[in-house]
Amino acid sequence: MNKDFAVIGLGRFGGSICRELSREGMHVLAIDSDEERINEYKNIAYHTVLADSTDEDALKEIGISNFDHVVVAIGENIQASILTAVILTDMGVNKITVKAQNDYHEKILNKIGVHQVVHPERDMGKRLAHNFISSNILDYLELSDDHSIVEVKAGERMIGKSLIELDIRANFGCNIVAIKKGHDINVSPSAEQALQEGDVLIVIGSDKDITRFERELVID
Repeated sequence: MNKDFAVIGLGRFGGSICRELSREGMHVLAIDSDEERINEYKNIAYHTVLADSTDEDALKEIGISNFDHVVVAIGENIQASILTAVILTDMGVNKITVKAQNDYHEKILNKIGVHQVVHPERDMGKRLAHNFISSNILDYLELSDDHSIVEVKAGERMIGKSLIELDIRANFGCNIVAIKKGHDINVSPSAEQALQEGDVLIVIGSDKDITRFERELVID
């Protein structure tokens, strides 16, 4: 079932979300106060509107409260981001996601009551840093302040050993939730399963435990 999304702010982050949602067949309303950006997305988004998102009357006229999910991706203007978030929460929008510029911005957004706050630059920085450490670390997703899920290639020290031999949970406090072999994925793999070259492990745990696991078994 298609959902109706509104993306406010068509910079790199907001524009990327708009493009991807549209590519997936979602109905996306693209909103920006810059006419040039609006023109750029006229053939991408389901509908575009040139508007100031800090103008409550303008958002009411658009019918913003009828959308399933509104993404506030305003760039450097923190004041505009906060004012927009206040208006959206007051209007009772079903789900609001806001891009935060810094931790202080995030604290304010949480106090306002937005449903989700994201730090795209910070999160991408963490992902890249882990990938820089080793080509075996394929992806890194922060679940909370101190827990993450990582996607790693089986290191040389893991090849040929079974999960029960490695006993990653007991030795490192992490859990292997799935193993990918090419296009196949095995959720909750057997403890007797021996790892082969090219296997990709999906591992969840605390950041401290994951770091120890990566250093001892993943980084060749």
